[in-house]
Amino acid sequence: MKQSGVVIRLGRMMLAAGAGSYRVKSSMARAAAAVGLDRHEATVTMTELVTSSYVGERFRTETAEQRRVGVNVARLEALRRIVHDLQPHTTVEELDARLDKVNQMHGLYGNVANALASGVACAGFCFLNAGGWVECLLVLLAATVGQALRRQMLERQYQHFFTWLVCGVVASGLYMGADALLVAGGLITNSHQGGLISAILFLIPGFPMVTAMLDLARQDFSSAISRGSYVALVMASAGVAVWAVTYPFGWDVTTVTSPHPHGLLLYALRCFCSFIAAYGFAMLFNAPARACLLAAIVGAVANTGRLFLIDVVGVPWQLAVGLAAVVIGLLAQAFVSRASQSRVALSVPAVVIMIPGVPFYRAITSLNDRAKDPTVAVNEAMGNLWQVFFVIAAIGVGLALARIITDHGWRHDVATADLVSKF
Repeated sequence: MKQSGVVIRLGRMMLAAGAGSYRVKSSMARAAAAVGLDRHEATVTMTELVTSSYVGERFRTETAEQRRVGVNVARLEALRRIVHDLQPHTTVEELDARLDKVNQMHGLYGNVANALASGVACAGFCFLNAGGWVECLLVLLAATVGQALRRQMLERQYQHFFTWLVCGVVASGLYMGADALLVAGGLITNSHQGGLISAILFLIPGFPMVTAMLDLARQDFSSAISRGSYVALVMASAGVAVWAVTYPFGWDVTTVTSPHPHGLLLYALRCFCSFIAAYGFAMLFNAPARACLLAAIVGAVANTGRLFLIDVVGVPWQLAVGLAAVVIGLLAQAFVSRASQSRVALSVPAVVIMIPGVPFYRAITSLNDRAKDPTVAVNEAMGNLWQVFFVIAAIGVGLALARIITDHGWRHDVATADLVSKF
């Protein structure tokens, strides 16, 4: 059955581009209706598809595996437009030809631009984490080299656990080496160790983390659990890499003491750094320039507001993050209707800068302090991990609430295939 073949091909391409379960299922259902199938059902995980296509009394069940996991917003946008423009009685050949064109798309940014985007984004992240100009420059160097290495390893299809482990070692080792050289040369004091954590924040799997939370809100448990397991695996591998590098040298990564400005200047700089961090992460996701700009605006507004709520109003961190996530979801929806961009392309880069990667990695490396009692160190690590859990939960709840407010399909518990299977 040629119809089922082209539909499952569409699903595989969307999975490879980083789409969540809801988007994959609804897109396949619409494509199935366009090419003449009566009904289409699917089970989706992060790397596998099981589909059943129905025509009258006949049906065909197929399975497919998608091992090249990644994020490609430009390709995802192209696939979304194809699905949106489908008309009844579309032939299999027509849809296949459109998918062939998407399959031939190349990355929007070369190796140098991609690596520099990582370095600039992590440097902006470093300032938001109380780092000074020394830490930001060291992070810029380490994250740029680390991302360049990660891109090369992924293009050669190295296993993700191994890739994150190697890149974590390289980025943190480069930060430590550059810091040691500057200290030995008398150019800086030995007080910039805490910035190391920001150097490996490009390894946070923000896109699958957000789609896992949204899948969980939609009760797509098979997809949510597989994506959540992947997120935990690669973050743990990066965390172990950082711990393995810093432990022999007893590095203190729990505090950053660089002086910062105050008042309006501080918030202006935070807004600017939020903008460049969100823009840089959008480039890492291969988002077009317009989507990068809109995502950066959304991230700058929401993250600066979040920091203001925490510092001035005294709102708890978790609540401030949840409110900011709602604002990001609503702003993304407002831009979607005017800029022909999907919600995920605008919301994920903006929300990534609020993911608490620093507390997570500090939890892993808190055992480095040999002066502390082991029980105290373990308690500190567990406290950081609980903090990470509640903040991530707040992000998921905030994005889900924004989606429920703005999307009829999310407000009602209806099978995904039934939402868009008819024209």
